[in-house]
Amino acid sequence: MSENKNEVKEKKSMDLDLLNKMKKLPGGLVIIPLVIAVLIATFIPDVYQIGGYVTALFYDGNSCMMGFFLIVCGSTINIKQVGMPLYKGVALTGIKFILGVIIGLAVGAICGDAGFLGLTPFVWIAAITNSNGSLYISLSSQFGNATDTGAISILSLNDGPFFTLVALGATGLASIPIDSLIATLVPILIGFIWGNLDAGFRKACATAQPIVTFFMTISIGAKTDVATIVTAGASGIILGLVSAATSVIFFFVFNLLLPKKERNAMGAAIGTTALNSAMTPAAVAEADPSMAQYVDMATAQCATASIITLFLAPFITAFFDKYMQKRQLGIYSPEGWAHYKVTGEEPKVEAE
Repeated sequence: MSENKNEVKEKKSMDLDLLNKMKKLPGGLVIIPLVIAVLIATFIPDVYQIGGYVTALFYDGNSCMMGFFLIVCGSTINIKQVGMPLYKGVALTGIKFILGVIIGLAVGAICGDAGFLGLTPFVWIAAITNSNGSLYISLSSQFGNATDTGAISILSLNDGPFFTLVALGATGLASIPIDSLIATLVPILIGFIWGNLDAGFRKACATAQPIVTFFMTISIGAKTDVATIVTAGASGIILGLVSAATSVIFFFVFNLLLPKKERNAMGAAIGTTALNSAMTPAAVAEADPSMAQYVDMATAQCATASIITLFLAPFITAFFDKYMQKRQLGIYSPEGWAHYKVTGEEPKVEAE
């Protein structure tokens, strides 16, 4: 018996719990594999060219892994989410997409293909149209309710390259064949259909997503070196600050679209750049090879921006929440569900 206990203790002590530790680190599932891949590409690049499964997975595997990632994203879209969650999801996704396109077009029109401060038009679109879904869910539990959390079923559609490809194709900033859009949409539809028919599949995808993200990021970082990361530092920070600043616009526009008693701070919670946006430039280059020259720099810029917004978004959302509390607006008004947080009184029920 004592030997068995020792074996159990030994097994426990050998569990480094690396995956969960990376999840706890802001942006860890993207930043850590990206750094590892970039360091290898800088100092021992021949490792990626061993051939066989090593090269196929770690160097050439981005397209395959992206397809799998899109299936996982599609599985999170719950067809049962109707009413206010659906409305909020469509509204958030719409205003995020529209502003990203406007900024991208403005940069392209004023600065041309070279962009502003090294930030090309397609990088602006990739960064602004994508939002950090995990952070949004976390903030909704504190500053929103179930209808805000449910909106993620639609909002998760921007967690990938699809909307960026649509925007670039529609605006003419890149030559995106219709086949590429269909090829991006098909995996999402597979995940959506299967996920709504099979709860077990949806749970399996949720479990698999961190693993897919980790290895897909390695295949992206394998084509980037330290010099590129350093060069992208300042421009990536600027991109992140601008992305975070858009939360002010999203806060006011989103609340204009909601009934007064539903208004809250969650519009500000989408003023983020998705951690997965670092993977979008590679997907764009797959669709339009002429964009390949920008991929390395764009990847580093989006990764930097995602970290900046990850830290700033919670503070900005909390600021607007306190702003509404003090003035008893929206959910804190006498008709709102959170009125009791301010006064201790139950919200007033409107007469039918």
